[in-house]
Amino acid sequence: MLDLLIHNATLPDGRSHMSVAVQGGRITEVTQGLTPEAAQAAEVVDAGGMLLSSPFVDAHFHMDATLSLGLPRLNQSGTLLEGIALWGELKPHLTFDALVNRALAYCDWAVANGLLAIRSHVDTSDPSMLAVEALLAVKKKVAPYIDLQLVAFPQDGVLRSKGGVDNLKKALSLGVDVVGGIPHFERTMADGAASVKLLCELAAEQGKLVDMHCDESDDPLSRHVETLAFETNRLGLHGRVTGSHLTSMHSMDNYYVSKLLPLMAEAQLSVVSNPLINITLQGRHDTYPKRRGMTRVPEIMAAGMAVAFGQDCCMDPWYSMGSGDMLEVASMGLHVAQMTSQPAMQQCFDAVTTNPARILHLEGYGLEKGCQADLVLLQAQNPIEAIRLKATRLKVWRRGALVAQTPARTVTLTLPGRPATTSFLHIK
Repeated sequence: MLDLLIHNATLPDGRSHMSVAVQGGRITEVTQGLTPEAAQAAEVVDAGGMLLSSPFVDAHFHMDATLSLGLPRLNQSGTLLEGIALWGELKPHLTFDALVNRALAYCDWAVANGLLAIRSHVDTSDPSMLAVEALLAVKKKVAPYIDLQLVAFPQDGVLRSKGGVDNLKKALSLGVDVVGGIPHFERTMADGAASVKLLCELAAEQGKLVDMHCDESDDPLSRHVETLAFETNRLGLHGRVTGSHLTSMHSMDNYYVSKLLPLMAEAQLSVVSNPLINITLQGRHDTYPKRRGMTRVPEIMAAGMAVAFGQDCCMDPWYSMGSGDMLEVASMGLHVAQMTSQPAMQQCFDAVTTNPARILHLEGYGLEKGCQADLVLLQAQNPIEAIRLKATRLKVWRRGALVAQTPARTVTLTLPGRPATTSFLHIK
């Protein structure tokens, strides 16, 4: 007997009237032919033609800082640098329990939103490893319902801060998964390039993935992604390296970018853009015209690289908004990148599902036979409508077990001269 049968579902690729069978936490069949009458299942769910997707994946987040808004004060300038300074003021007052409790609260939000995989950077600048140990504890606790991947992130600069290299190595030895960096925050451009080389060599030595905060700046001469691509090629790290933010590409001249994109593609770099945060923190020194700062998403996708959209921050020193809703992130990315054709809007849905899953090297992700039965039923008829409506997550399953559900959103209209109707912004 099947554990679960979901029938009459629409899949993100447009297939309709589909049935998905689940046994032992994995998908055993995806077909149009399987009906409740033809299959024996302990639980049967009629999707009603709504969209059934693999879960959302966030390829870039800072869980050690999440939900700390207002501690010790608010970011008045709205700049990246004041956010970093604020985080520095807060760090001496952090406690293990507070870090864990805030992270667990955010993880609850994530599950409710169908977000079941997160790559979180964790600050390794503090030799006490407090944040690292807290998030490792969180990773263990949420493992039954969230894949949490941690990046060793030297927020104060791996060369700029005393003991930065040793601290990062210690975090990796404790069980952190990915090597991170922040070359544009080092003291000089040369130090930034040296940090990329050092960190990529460390990752190659230890067989780790790399995810580098790179060129999070309005400076068109911040070009550390070029070094990242070079080192990836030199060390044979193809397909294992991610450049996050890359906001300086927004300000670079087109000729230089025409040379840069093929170099990045040759290295098989992945890219994470963080639309909500990039457009908020960047351009703060501009009057008008005012740059929005998001990297060149359509061009990078067209060059064949995997591009994901990340939440990055939620109610922390850098960003006072956020809710763990990856459809909000996709919507902002769609608008700022002007990705408004039908195929481009589909790509924005992929940027919060399949693309980040590829970047995280998630095992068993997808909607095919043999994949993990991690699923989200959305109150929408297709991915574009899901983004437009920030669709309600009707049901969320982890390994075939229901972990969250939300009632369908409906509106009853009682308009003068018309019979009462109940609907919710769908076009049949």
